Amino acid sequence: MTNDIIFEPLQFRNLTVKNRIFRSNISGRFDNYDGSGNQARINWEEKFAKGGVGAIVSSFVPVKIRGRIVPNYATIDRDERIPFWRKVGEKVHEYDCKFIMQLSHSGRQQDIGGVENLNKKALSSTSKTESFHGLLCQSMTIAEIKETIQAFADGARRAREAGLDGVELHSANGYLITQFLSSGINDRQDEYGGSLENRARFLLEIIRAIRKEVGNDFHLQSKISAIDYNNAVIPWEKPGNTLEESIQVCKWVEEAGADAIHVSKGSLFPHPLNPPGIFPVEEARRWYDIMLSSGTKAFRNYLLFKIPALNPIFLFFWDRIKKQVHSQPLGGLEVKDDSLSASFREFISSQEMAKLLDDYQGVNLQEAMEIKNNVNIPVICTGGFQQASYIRKAISEGFCDGVSIARPLVANNNLVHLFKEGKDLAEKPCTYCNKCLLNVLENPLGCYDERRYDGDREKVIEEVMTVFHPQPFG
Repeated sequence: MTNDIIFEPLQFRNLTVKNRIFRSNISGRFDNYDGSGNQARINWEEKFAKGGVGAIVSSFVPVKIRGRIVPNYATIDRDERIPFWRKVGEKVHEYDCKFIMQLSHSGRQQDIGGVENLNKKALSSTSKTESFHGLLCQSMTIAEIKETIQAFADGARRAREAGLDGVELHSANGYLITQFLSSGINDRQDEYGGSLENRARFLLEIIRAIRKEVGNDFHLQSKISAIDYNNAVIPWEKPGNTLEESIQVCKWVEEAGADAIHVSKGSLFPHPLNPPGIFPVEEARRWYDIMLSSGTKAFRNYLLFKIPALNPIFLFFWDRIKKQVHSQPLGGLEVKDDSLSASFREFISSQEMAKLLDDYQGVNLQEAMEIKNNVNIPVICTGGFQQASYIRKAISEGFCDGVSIARPLVANNNLVHLFKEGKDLAEKPCTYCNKCLLNVLENPLGCYDERRYDGDREKVIEEVMTVFHPQPFG
């Protein structure tokens, strides 16, 4: 297709990306326990660069060990990390792909703290125990806030020294910056709590500190939860930020020096609305036990997963908000039988796949458009995208300037090349089963949906393990 908007370059103030498809932040426990990186991570990122995406947003990269979500994620907490990230960037750049490091801090959303954080409460905007898993935390002092702001700035400086193309602040999905932004979480009484202006202060000071450290000619974007839905999982929780509040935050973020907004949703991860799809109770039954040592309420959840008779209770609370808030603003081309693999259709028909796309594709588009209409910088939207015709509409009709994709690219690393060949959908699409997300607690990240591998578990494992080739030593 000539003049395909998907393959038009996206121009930011300090960065040009060759097309409108970003690999969204997603990664597994590939790295070393101490936060150093290895060849497996390089192999992982190469998959997507080779597959044709314009830019990769890295996985959650902790700016401090105290702020990691799980062990075995490479960090950017010290200068010794710079050479590894330089190697990652160099490999990605071989495919004319940009690499944007996501600077992150878990705050209280620390699933597995590891030995370094044993007996340390996670740092947060609040001392309230996280309500879903029961993760303990303590409210940060002003000194700890200032130290953490500098840690983000130092991370950005290291990313620049590593030759990477930009940084993204993970200010969405319930991590530390969200814990300050959210009216449903932040209960501080000082200058970092209360009014929206005060709650946004932490994020805005991080942006200004980064600009002071790296200057104004290095790409910086912020990922924002457009609506918190803080009470989506626990209905008696206080609701979080509204869309109107997030729009104001995005305006301030632009004024402070950000070059783009990345739109998501939800006050924790995973969230009933992020990522969109099914909650895989069977996978939780297998792998959630690792959370028992982390949260005071994890055993409650474990029983809800472990005892089949209790599953409907959990799923009722998990799913209850989806139908209330999601209306499909667009539609892609019809999914026909001949567009799907015959072996895939033995498990999921073309009609069932069309229903999945209608339910889960573009779940953040309405909010992204509202934000785009109120800022002057590009807006990237995440949320289940995997159909070329749908993505074209989303961009051409002004909902967003580009899209970010995670799970559908995990399922089909070459999805962008398929779009370039004229295909609208992969012949074995992502089914939004979310098995990848529960497996990542203990296992390498990859697609664990056996239906996409002709029902053959061995084929699943073979593909998942490709991230370890070439091997770290040899």
